[in-house]
Amino acid sequence: MSKKTVDDYLQEGIHGAKEIKTEERREFLGSLRERVVVALGQKTVFENKIPSAFEDILKNNTGAVLYLNGHIDYSYLSKYVKLAESHKIQFKIVLNKDYNSPHGAVLAYGYAINKEDISLPDPTKNTEKKNEKEPTGGGFSFFKKLFKKD
Repeated sequence: MSKKTVDDYLQEGIHGAKEIKTEERREFLGSLRERVVVALGQKTVFENKIPSAFEDILKNNTGAVLYLNGHIDYSYLSKYVKLAESHKIQFKIVLNKDYNSPHGAVLAYGYAINKEDISLPDPTKNTEKKNEKEPTGGGFSFFKKLFKKD
């Protein structure tokens, strides 16, 4: 690794430290995609109630940090702050003046975990799968009885 020159120090002082994956950090409220456990959209944060699946994920990831979008009014963020405090999870409110992330809240570690799906589990998908696996009879049962071989 090469040593920093005087010019490097001057450039860093003027423009700030060089940052890797700047766009990704903006989107994930200062974290990187590879570190994210779950990301909630702003629409989810605006809802009156915190999704129970998010609360379960928070309980199981006490070493992670909860990043909250500073562009969202604190009245919506306060319930997430209280939840994080109740589970002794560190949180940060992140405000990027130049960019408003589509995410309202991001739970992430300080190291890569490379989780494939960072969205909340959809409770309606589980019930749809159950309904698909457990046929109710429907129209086919009528035809089966009608054309049944004796």
